[in-house]
Amino acid sequence: MSPLAQRKWILPRITDIRPFEGVRGAFGLPACFVSLLSQRGLVETASVESFLYPKLRSLSAPELLPDMSLAVERVDTAMRNGEKIVLYGDYDVDGVASLALISRVLSAYQVRTECFLPRRSEEGYGLTLVGIKRCLEEYRPNLLIAVDCGTNSAEEVAEIRRRGIDVVILDHHEVHSRRPNCTALVNPKMGRDLHYLCSTGVAFKLAHALMKYRAIPNINLKDYLDIVALATVADLVPLVGENRTLVKWGLEQMRTTRWAGLAALTQTAGIKASIRSADVGFRLGPRINAAGRLGTAYQALALLLSDDPVECIRLATILNAQNYERQTVEKSVTQEVEFWIEEHHDRARGAAIIAGHQNWHSGVLGIVASRIARRYHRPTLLIGFDGRGVGRGSGRSIEGFPLIKALRRCSNILEEFGGHRMAVGLTLSEANFENFCTSFEEVAKSLMTEEMLIPRLYLDAEVSAESLSYSLLEWQDQLEPFGSSNPQPLFLLRQLQPIRSPYWMGSKHLSLKLSSGRQQLQAVFFNATGFSIPCPPWDVAFHLDRNEFSKHPSFQLRIVDIRSSNRSL
Repeated sequence: MSPLAQRKWILPRITDIRPFEGVRGAFGLPACFVSLLSQRGLVETASVESFLYPKLRSLSAPELLPDMSLAVERVDTAMRNGEKIVLYGDYDVDGVASLALISRVLSAYQVRTECFLPRRSEEGYGLTLVGIKRCLEEYRPNLLIAVDCGTNSAEEVAEIRRRGIDVVILDHHEVHSRRPNCTALVNPKMGRDLHYLCSTGVAFKLAHALMKYRAIPNINLKDYLDIVALATVADLVPLVGENRTLVKWGLEQMRTTRWAGLAALTQTAGIKASIRSADVGFRLGPRINAAGRLGTAYQALALLLSDDPVECIRLATILNAQNYERQTVEKSVTQEVEFWIEEHHDRARGAAIIAGHQNWHSGVLGIVASRIARRYHRPTLLIGFDGRGVGRGSGRSIEGFPLIKALRRCSNILEEFGGHRMAVGLTLSEANFENFCTSFEEVAKSLMTEEMLIPRLYLDAEVSAESLSYSLLEWQDQLEPFGSSNPQPLFLLRQLQPIRSPYWMGSKHLSLKLSSGRQQLQAVFFNATGFSIPCPPWDVAFHLDRNEFSKHPSFQLRIVDIRSSNRSL
């Protein structure tokens, strides 16, 4: 089966760019880029300028976030009175980075904090009663700051409060239950704006608010922007509004970072001086995540907190090895899931893919579920069961299918669950697995429509081969950083002919040389294993990239899909 070949290609409605000629002239934009900006709702000179050239001074006042003033006052009181502050976080990039940022900021105030990260396999995500028990026994805080968790933890916060400990929550997750009885709940989702911030973005706002409340001379907020960029890109939150500003400036800061850990991680990942969002998303983020996925995230946190270059290289090397191990585990689980699908899944009638197995590592199931959902275009739930019969799993959805809504309809079978439309986590007993499979499949069929079952590929613009140039690639750089809600443009070229037969680079990637009239184009098709290439001429959906292996500045096409030119959009 070749899922890519079945996707429906969708071009945006042709936009008359004549009303935007003023914008095009003001910035000297190529015509296709005016269309790209208009699709993003950027049609006026001022909005285009703020998008292309975001300024830090445009960031909003941090006090606009709900409960921020209450949080600042409580933290400042704890600092002045010498109270013991413990930061309780999460084991992913956002959780680790937000703890590192707050810890470093409070250290600049000459305040020492303790950082606590839960153990994924034993204590689960966020504020759990078992995690809280260990945290309070080890550190005995006066003030606990829960970061990247806590919004929906009313019972757990009540347990902390019963012990006479105040709680401040800095979070960005959706609100699903009653408000916890805490001193402050700083979550953009509770307010009217900035819903796109990750928890490290919220932590940065806290740092800004603290500096305004009680300024000290040895803090420069710019120094922390690279930590914010790392988490914002890795957490896949939308790169819009202030997130775009934070990441744009954060990537610039990362090139000359003050933090030895980030410098070491960049070095061991083999990233060159010009760091882009893709480097963060595919190289830096996975290395930090690997620690929490396979064991404890403390080594990742230690890396971001250490100022010793030698120690940081040692820690970055360990994370590098853990990431390789994570890739190996992930590959093994993926192969087992695909074998299960071949043996058990009815592609014609099955509305969802639900698979479980003893000892599938819960730390990689989210990644594998995402890959399986894309490949087979079905909502996918994968569960790993331990020796006690407890199953922990992750789910990923397809466009239009409300995964969290489907889980709510099966909630009586589950121990725990949470998430949103596209991604969920769940816990259930192995004894209830078959019942859950049947129930979820019935729910999925009731919610699924024929339209949802058609995979789509959304193109940004049709271009001519003659319009492609290194200059166009440099203009594309102005649209960076790319990520969620601001993807790299996906272009369409029609009627291409192969100059030579495609050849394999290794076992997974294809190299192609194409022609359109007199124009010759170099192209690469990554992860093309199993793809059935049609007879030419071809229409090609592609990203425009730098050719990193060329001796001179040049571009290449990074192919996403190929179809026969005889097919219509």
